[in-house]
Amino acid sequence: MRKFLVLSAAAALLATAHAAEAADVTTPAGTAGTLVNVKLSESNASMDMSLNMGLGLGMKGDMSKAVMMIDADRFAVPAGLVTFKVTNVSTGMVHEMIVAPIANMSTPLSYNDKENRVDEEATHDLGEVSELDPGKSGELTIELKTGLYVLYCNLPGHYGAGMWRVIAVQ
Repeated sequence: MRKFLVLSAAAALLATAHAAEAADVTTPAGTAGTLVNVKLSESNASMDMSLNMGLGLGMKGDMSKAVMMIDADRFAVPAGLVTFKVTNVSTGMVHEMIVAPIANMSTPLSYNDKENRVDEEATHDLGEVSELDPGKSGELTIELKTGLYVLYCNLPGHYGAGMWRVIAVQ
């Protein structure tokens, strides 16, 4: 237990240090803020996306089975202007990235099983980088307050296949 507490404290300090470093970045738009580089990808472009795999936030699925991914170069950032530079590194699938606030990491987002996607109106999304073709990039700059946020792809089946990532704003 003591080893776990030491490791948890070290991880928190590291996240704070990374957030402090990020505050010194100038966004591509030339304003002071934080730049977060995001990559969108999948491990198998031929999978059946018609069913919810149950790998969304709080769905308690086995994330080792995730076939869709969002990778960000930061786990934590300081409050203020944040620019997400989003690149679809896929070779064959369109992806997008949406940002929404969350209360915690155990409560699932409102999900529409019939459409196999998140109910964006219910999650109070703050912005998005819309559908990016393979190899394309886009940016989103938004003001974030202290709290937790989820980055996710909401094309049918992608979120439920594990295409989300939580970022803490400190």
